Order: sequence, then structure tokens, then C-alpha cells
Amino acid sequence: MALTDFAYQAVGDAQLAISVSIFADRPNVRANWHEDCAGAGLHVLDTRALADIGGVGAACALGDVVLLDCPDARAATLAALARIDVRAARSGARMVVATTRAALDAVFGCLDQSRPEILVDASRGERAVALGRVMAGKPNARLRDLSEDDRLTLLRLTEQVGELTERLERLGTVGTAADGSAFRFESPEAAFRGFGPEDAEPSTLRRTRPPLPDPRLVRRIIHHRQIRARFFDAALFADPAWDILLDLTAARAEHLRVSVTSLCIASGVPPTTALRWIGQMIDAGLLERVEDETDRRRAFIALSDKAADAMARYFAELEAEGAKLVSNRHDPHGVRMA
Repeated sequence: MALTDFAYQAVGDAQLAISVSIFADRPNVRANWHEDCAGAGLHVLDTRALADIGGVGAACALGDVVLLDCPDARAATLAALARIDVRAARSGARMVVATTRAALDAVFGCLDQSRPEILVDASRGERAVALGRVMAGKPNARLRDLSEDDRLTLLRLTEQVGELTERLERLGTVGTAADGSAFRFESPEAAFRGFGPEDAEPSTLRRTRPPLPDPRLVRRIIHHRQIRARFFDAALFADPAWDILLDLTAARAEHLRVSVTSLCIASGVPPTTALRWIGQMIDAGLLERVEDETDRRRAFIALSDKAADAMARYFAELEAEGAKLVSNRHDPHGVRMA
């Protein structure tokens, strides 16, 4: 059976259509990325440590895909990262940025232009899958011939391959975790396209919108979800989008700002997966990136006004349903409750 040709070459041209720049501070990451790119037949324009760019970041070559490794939050490294972020956004280059949990907030704060794929404490397999994911999204790649449905299927497949690769590298088994419990794959769905003009409501309705729920109630719900994970495999109930919405709802009612690292923890999934959910929820209009006025290197995540209204209405409806149940318990003509 003939296999589909996924070679990244221009039609009728022997030259590769996609070039790659590698800026990685960790020598092993730099070497692994170079080896993976060479093995895939990609053209590597430049390979160096991100810290070596220094004050001449504008002079380094940027390929169609830029692979960056920034494991710490040193000022010079972050300055180079911010410059490359701006250049990548202007040129349309796709970026993959590998970092650590300790440096995540600082790195995230520098990346407000290019919308990169961010990996946290990633294995080599996860980095390779991320490279494949951004390659699939390049408009000048051979994969441009795929339909949108096929492209979405491919992106979900790479997410699953990444999860499987991580499990195999860590456990050496397929289908079960170390404790014998089951696991499932998680990937953000694209069904929700965000809020549109049709969501606008008359001013008379805006005045009747309920307030946000008591944050103590939301925190209790979050705590109960965490208790459940003590007795059941947490992967059975993984719902990062909902956990993110709950955490940000409580924070908004408490007038607290939430860092990206804190939100990744609240999501209940690995940071790299959480960042994909956060990115998609920003695209969908559910979340907003909020810059820190006192430190431009930091950024926070917050509910959009539309999402806050939706959460307020959701909890108000729950409260109304609860009141109805209580009323029916004492109404002989209502619904009989056991």
C-alpha cells in the first residue's frame, strides 16, 4: 500500500520549503533538536545558545520555524527571548519554546506577540511532537493540501502521540500508569469558536445579570474535586477547562490576580497541556491575558467579561434549581423526593 508523502519540500523543487533556527541554552536540548530536524530532512539555518545572542539578537537568522530553549529567567536571556518573539511575530515564523516550571511565569511574560507553543519540563519525545505540530500548521508545508478536518485530526493525533511518548519514556508500559490505573488522552477541542456579535445583549438585560458566586462556595467545589482525586484515578475526571474557569471565577470574586503557573497547577493537568488549554480558551474569548502594569515582564490570566457573566448565570441557575428542589420537598403537590 502506498504511503502518503509528507515530505516538507516545495513542489517541483529539491530545496526544502521550511527552514529551522535553533536557540537552546541546554546543550542536550540543542543537540537533540538538531538531530531530530536533520533526521526529518529539515534545513537548519542556525544553531546556538539563546544566551549567545546577547545584544545582537536582530542579526541572527530566523527560519520558518524557531525552536527556543529557555530554562531560566536571567535578564539577558529573557531580553533575547523577547526580541525573537517580536521578530517571529513580524515574519510569521512559528515558535516552540521549551522552559521549566520555575521560569514559566517570566518566559510567558516575554511571549506576547508570536503565540508560540510552550513546553514545560518536556521530554525529548514531547519536543519532537511539538515540532511536528507547528510544522503541520505552516501554510507553505505540503500539509497545506489537507482539509481543515484532516488538519485538526492530525493535530489531535500529535497530542495523543505526545502523551503516549511521555508514558512510554517514563513507565515503559502502555495503557496503565505506574499504579495500574487507567489513563486517557486529553486534547483541547475546537468546537467552541468564541463569542461573536450575536452574543451581545440589550442594555436592559445587562442590568439584570447576577453577581459572581461567593468565592468560598467556588473554593469548596474546587476542594471537593481535589478530594475525589484521592479515591479515584484523577485522569478519569480530567476537565482542565472547567477547573481553569472555577479557579479564575473565585479569583475574580476575590479581586486576586492569577499567574500562568498558578493556573497550570489549578488545571490539574501537566503544565504543557494546561498551556494549550489556556491558549485555546484565550482564542475562544473565555480568558484574557493581562499585562502587569508594574512589571512588563509579567502577565496574568483572567476571565473575560463574557465568561464571567456566563459563570455568574450558571451559578445563579444552580441556586434557583436548588431552591426549587427545597420547595418541592415541602410541597405535597410537587415532586416527591426520596
